Amino acid sequence: MLPPTPKLLTFAAKSTNKQLYYQMAKVKLFSGTNSSYLAEKIADHYGYPLGDKTLMHFSDGEMQPVINESVRGCYVFFIQSTFAPADNLMELLLMIDSAKRASAGYITAVIPYFGYARQDRKDKPRVPISAKLIARILEAAGIDRIMTMDFHADQIQGFFDVPVDHLKSEAIFIPYLNKVDLSNVIFASPDVGGVKRARAYAKYFERDLVICDKYRKRANEVAGMTLIGDVKDADVILVDDLVDTAGTLCRAADLMIEKGAKSVRAICTHPVLSGKAPENIKNSKIEEILVCDTIPLRKKFPKIKVLPTAKLFARAIRNTHEHRSISALFVEKS
Repeated sequence: MLPPTPKLLTFAAKSTNKQLYYQMAKVKLFSGTNSSYLAEKIADHYGYPLGDKTLMHFSDGEMQPVINESVRGCYVFFIQSTFAPADNLMELLLMIDSAKRASAGYITAVIPYFGYARQDRKDKPRVPISAKLIARILEAAGIDRIMTMDFHADQIQGFFDVPVDHLKSEAIFIPYLNKVDLSNVIFASPDVGGVKRARAYAKYFERDLVICDKYRKRANEVAGMTLIGDVKDADVILVDDLVDTAGTLCRAADLMIEKGAKSVRAICTHPVLSGKAPENIKNSKIEEILVCDTIPLRKKFPKIKVLPTAKLFARAIRNTHEHRSISALFVEKS
């Protein structure tokens, strides 16, 4: 059974009978175990409850997700970020396979945080391109579409041979920043790879941009950093896609203050926050870090403010099954 056609959905959407609309659309939302905190909010904004699913465990640690309701011919959305541990990815793959074998009409993997995205190229001999491998595994499991937020690099979309809805965190951060006085702000990228991301904010708010050029001797350890641009007497906002150990971010903040910046804040989509991140952030000169709730915080951080993404994902899911534009959700300056 194929998913409903745009004409049929349009008719149902215009109907005053809400139940008729959902019967026509046959949308089913399911959550992975460790993303239920976000999936429940997405379902609430969407206006339809999460599907009934059970996760069973064998004594040796193997897992078996069981979908406890029919998904035949349905639009099925599995909501699960693939942060550590790897069981989160494995559970997602098994749920996808379950739906595929149950004759789901169209399967979308909603992955707010796409793990392994930093391994998107061979930067040294004899290493994997893990982001590409994960894309192939998801497609082999049976996805028809993927929805995510802020890949580490835009070109990761090319690793997939299915449609990719790449949501931008600008839709979350820009409305928040619009309420703040930015008259003395300069946007900054903590590394050369994030220049495009930071430039988008600088262009939108018509502010200047500076860049930190860093180099590493090993993963998660910054060996050196140079500032390109002038930040004297400015309030700096660093822009990055994720904050892991926070080493780069804190090093960049220190450099900004050394060069005469009045204050340093940061916006980072995904709060990975591993290793010495709590200690690094606490001892840094960063005043505040804005993050999204794509990854749950294990504990509260005094300097971290979490912004919700559920409404954006709910709207994206609705636009997908109603065959409407996803780019309409992006923030553009008129």
